[in-house]
Amino acid sequence: MAAQFGDQGPVLPAGPPTRSGIEKRHGVVRPSLSVEGRPDTEPLSVKKGNTRMPAKDATTESGGFSADERAAMKQRAAELRAEGKKGAKKADGLQAVLDSIAEMAPEDRALAERVHVTVTATAPGLSPKTWYGMPAYANADGKIVVFFQNAGKFSYRYSTLGFQDAANLDDGDVWPVSYALMEWSPMAEKKVAELVKAAIS
Repeated sequence: MAAQFGDQGPVLPAGPPTRSGIEKRHGVVRPSLSVEGRPDTEPLSVKKGNTRMPAKDATTESGGFSADERAAMKQRAAELRAEGKKGAKKADGLQAVLDSIAEMAPEDRALAERVHVTVTATAPGLSPKTWYGMPAYANADGKIVVFFQNAGKFSYRYSTLGFQDAANLDDGDVWPVSYALMEWSPMAEKKVAELVKAAIS
């Protein structure tokens, strides 16, 4: 089903959409980063045996960004704005991503925050911006490389880390471009970092 265009740009079709244009063209099956499900009613912060990566600073808000990370992001936004018009646009993109993450349900927000920290640390050359309201990260040409779709956006049972065609993940004639993300863990962090590093290589 093709996207329609309105006054404000492309409009997503009704119902659960295709997660990216690549998936629609290639019919890619989404491998999962985790084989364990999570109860929809139990927040990550109270789950027994939760393996979500703790932040370096023990004091965190919403189980995601640490106080130090929040301070660093504010400082970075100020630096970008000081660079002039182009920097201000990047700062606005960063703020839009942080606002998008802040509006998510607690479990989704905790995942999105850790994804944001990992992507920006692994690929500082990518610029945060929203894409269809989702946190996304674009290359120097403004093309989206990677994005995070929270489970609550379309009432899916898992969140998704997705890659667009600007990502360098090519592997023969068929390769995955979308990954289910259930919970944050050392394994998930390592996998996300590896994928992002490959995507920008």
